Amino acid sequence: MKPVAKKTSPSRATPAAKATAKTKTITTIKTTASTRASTRASATELLAALRAAHPDAHCELDHGSPFQLLVATVLSAQTTDVAVNKATPALFAAYPDARALAAAPTDDVEAKISTIGMFRQKTRNITKLATMLVEKHHGEVPRTLDALVALPGVGRKTANVVLGVAFGVPEGVVVDTHVQRLSQRLGLTTETEPEKIEKVLCEKLPREVWDITSHTLIFHGRRVCFARKPACDTCTVSALCPSAFVAEEVGRKPKRDRGEPEGSAKNATATTKPATKRAASAKTAKPNANAKTASAKTASAKTTAATRTTAAGGDARPKKPAKTAKKPAKPRAATRGAS
Repeated sequence: MKPVAKKTSPSRATPAAKATAKTKTITTIKTTASTRASTRASATELLAALRAAHPDAHCELDHGSPFQLLVATVLSAQTTDVAVNKATPALFAAYPDARALAAAPTDDVEAKISTIGMFRQKTRNITKLATMLVEKHHGEVPRTLDALVALPGVGRKTANVVLGVAFGVPEGVVVDTHVQRLSQRLGLTTETEPEKIEKVLCEKLPREVWDITSHTLIFHGRRVCFARKPACDTCTVSALCPSAFVAEEVGRKPKRDRGEPEGSAKNATATTKPATKRAASAKTAKPNANAKTASAKTASAKTTAATRTTAAGGDARPKKPAKTAKKPAKPRAATRGAS
């Protein structure tokens, strides 16, 4: 009979090998995107195609005045526009302008926006903001970037939203997470920091489209070019996109999995765990060591006492306690018929 060959199971890739393979994949994707970018459309052509795909692009924060837009934008930090739009109707009905909000009780404002994240900090920001508008700007929203960013809770992004949407005079392109991601995927920039991305977009696009650019990119990011699994197969601008069909790893921070290379934060944590256990064991061992030390001291004291007793002519052995005398037995009762 022929010997049966043993089946060998395929060897599993080590975590380090998986991490290396993933790094190579990301590098390949970026190289492909870079190659396609050499023949990419101009920023103006891309924006025109995107505007045709999203003709209804606009600021999705509900507001009825520049002041309400300013407050809503401050509230939208690390919160969705949907959540803000659910909270602001009651807030704006009670406090429609800066003077009303500046005089509002803190507890009532907190209660009206308690459904959004960091509502206590945001309550302080919008009430202080309203007070400053009343004291320094007669209750009106200023129209310059410098004056806006001086208000509590207002940064460059919030200021440009107000300047662009409320007044039509933006001093830059609003770069949120969607704009940041899509700018890289569309090949508009290789920068990763919002400030640098804004500078590149402002250089490539005319000022009159700065405001609509951010709204259009945000619409596309929310509806088509998702962070995970972008819908490249249904995207109307995929023919112009250098990252089409390989976009998922572009414009995003690389995810960390279980196969982390050496030196990563996870491995550093894993490396410190045994040390932590050793430290805990050492702490547990300290009471035992102290107990042993105390026992040794007690034994030493006993030995010293015994030595002194022997030197004085006494018995070094500890004396046993004297036995107590037994109680005498009770006499038995006399038996019947005794003489």
